[in-house]
Amino acid sequence: MAKAFPESSMVVRAISPNVTTLSVPFLRFNKVKFGGRATIVKLATGNLAVFSPVNLTAEARSAVESMGGRVGYIVAPDFEHHMNLGPWKQEYASATVIGPEGLYEKRKSQGNEDVPIDIVYTKENKGSLKLPEELANVFDVEYFDGHVNKEIVFNYKPERTMIQADLVFNLPAHEQFSKSGVDATSGIWTKLATHFLNIHGKGQQRFNWYAAPANKPSFAESVKVVAGWEIDRIIPCHGDVIESGGSDVFKHIFQWHLKA
Repeated sequence: MAKAFPESSMVVRAISPNVTTLSVPFLRFNKVKFGGRATIVKLATGNLAVFSPVNLTAEARSAVESMGGRVGYIVAPDFEHHMNLGPWKQEYASATVIGPEGLYEKRKSQGNEDVPIDIVYTKENKGSLKLPEELANVFDVEYFDGHVNKEIVFNYKPERTMIQADLVFNLPAHEQFSKSGVDATSGIWTKLATHFLNIHGKGQQRFNWYAAPANKPSFAESVKVVAGWEIDRIIPCHGDVIESGGSDVFKHIFQWHLKA
């Protein structure tokens, strides 16, 4: 059974007036201190887009209310970051759900709540899919159909902020464990994961070359698309927020794909 952390462990942080993160402690395989994070973006219309929803706690509800309370979109950006879709969709029933191909079927096979995916990214439609104007006006989007987890990556253009789930990691997860009473760096499995999933050296380069791609040519093409975006901040689901210099970090981590 996965270790449960108290709701009080959630760290709510206003990155900017329009971007708030909900950071929580999370153990991958009940051993690795990965951390988890939802990101909420307030659109010009007042609607909110929630990426990688975490547990819908009282603090999470309060954060939503502080940003106006109008959840218009719930985004499950890959095959792993969907487990809280049910509670969020139940609470915000009018929200449009966005996710990758195959996620609905995966959730059904696992016995998860029946949450339709309203906007589905596929390998075939990734170049032509039109998001609602309030999203399309402010986000670059690239669907990594070649990623093992079917990753949808967003760049909030007004603040040059990339929001993603399992494409870029930045361990250790200091912020996410900061209220848990647990050392984010402790344990042999965490230390091993941190070696491969930090933003320095070649560990994450190797991980993204050998482990992350399901289709390496397609993966590389998506990397090249994202490398052309204007990015300063990167908000990962696992590990600390990369507050600045995001474009250089991205190009360092994926330089093998950029040269492919």
